[in-house]
Amino acid sequence: MAQPSSKKLGLRGRKVKILATVGPASSSPEMLERLFRAGVDAFRVNMSHGEHATHAETIRAIREMEKRYGRPIAILADLQGPKLRVGTFKGGKATIRHSGHFTLDRNPEPGDETRVELPHPELFGLLEKGQRLLINDGKIRLRVLRANDQEILCSAEVGGVISDRKGVNVPDAEVPIPALTDKDRRDLAFAVAQGADWIALSFVQRPEDIAEARKLMGGHGSLCAKIEKPMAVRRLDGIIELADGIMVARGDLGVELEPQEVPPLQKQIVNKARTAGKPVIVATQMLESMIESPAPTRAEVSDVANAVYDGADAVMLSAETAAGDWPEEAVTIMHRIAQQVEGDEAYLARVRFLDTPPEHTTADALSHACMTIADTVRISAITVFTGSGSTARRVARERPSVPMLVLTPSVKTARRLALLWGAHAVATKDIGSFEEMIAKGKRMALRHGFGEAGSKLIALAGVPFGTPGATNLLHVVTVTGDELNTHKG
Repeated sequence: MAQPSSKKLGLRGRKVKILATVGPASSSPEMLERLFRAGVDAFRVNMSHGEHATHAETIRAIREMEKRYGRPIAILADLQGPKLRVGTFKGGKATIRHSGHFTLDRNPEPGDETRVELPHPELFGLLEKGQRLLINDGKIRLRVLRANDQEILCSAEVGGVISDRKGVNVPDAEVPIPALTDKDRRDLAFAVAQGADWIALSFVQRPEDIAEARKLMGGHGSLCAKIEKPMAVRRLDGIIELADGIMVARGDLGVELEPQEVPPLQKQIVNKARTAGKPVIVATQMLESMIESPAPTRAEVSDVANAVYDGADAVMLSAETAAGDWPEEAVTIMHRIAQQVEGDEAYLARVRFLDTPPEHTTADALSHACMTIADTVRISAITVFTGSGSTARRVARERPSVPMLVLTPSVKTARRLALLWGAHAVATKDIGSFEEMIAKGKRMALRHGFGEAGSKLIALAGVPFGTPGATNLLHVVTVTGDELNTHKG
């Protein structure tokens, strides 16, 4: 399948980013490279599956590819989180009768069509009459009739076949379990040691879950909170405040909520994250049919397009690239959808429909001015000089009409920004003077395909250089023919 065209590989011709999950269908170095060339900006390593040795090989292959292409690539390690599951059954499965009674208890003996063990003592005595239990991604729906510290008697609103260790969702109660299991702690330590750029925390329920994970990260990497529980939605503001990024994880969210509730909630989460200037990823079932089919459904195309119109920083592929038959095609189609949407003359108005007024700081005022200048003057790019990436996030929050060329002395910062809307990050030597900043901005714009002789650039930085949080300088420059012969530094 044809690769996306661009002046330079990595200059994607779109502002939204693509995050692809690595799995059996995509873990070979050859396929990882094909996916990168097709348009992937970041790779998700799913810690729910596979061994550490396998993940280490994947990460090594991505880093080697990164060196070959000279492009920073983000690696997101996605922790499994606390998954509630039923016990086992005689013969491995049983059938729960519609409208019949079914009991979840603490008896470890194999279950049958009337009962099964629920090996989570924290749930007994917590649940109340009328609350729901959803099993196997909501395919079986139980309603609590009576609960005590030994058993939970339920009525089967939707019965069916249930098998060993199927997952259980409890949408109507806050489950008193930590967001990090012992396995998650081991996986997080491994991911930090491997240099993962982002850690995704699953089944977040409260802001305190974020604080615990961040402490264990020890300042390494950025933290992405996955919103997939109704309890997290109720505490969304506090979670967004503490997290570095947000993922709208529509899998479990779609199980615990009614289907019609998810689309408006997705927009609400995206808007709140954007307002806070935090990268937001829309994930799960975006091109689900492409697990088996070389072409998506029209509904899936519309789903991806709507996420792009909403201004999401990134869209994610899960099983489509991890275990599907058409991983490269899924990436290419997602890339083409994003390009088509962003080429729509109504796109900019749609993506700016959300009002993101600048805070009362010099950095926010200058970031907002970048957007205004780019709308008024023919600008080819905004060159942002940053150490931590905070200036780039401020500019991206405004959703300017032109791309950002982010220049940073930190490779780690450049990698993390691979999930930021509109950012083309380059790790380069630090600058020490205003003259050096202007010269380097012009050279890098030429080198990476952001301008040519006569192009105008916005330069945004802080002085004194190297001081975090000191964004206070905006300068509009014109690329002249002189820079064409000085591609160095």
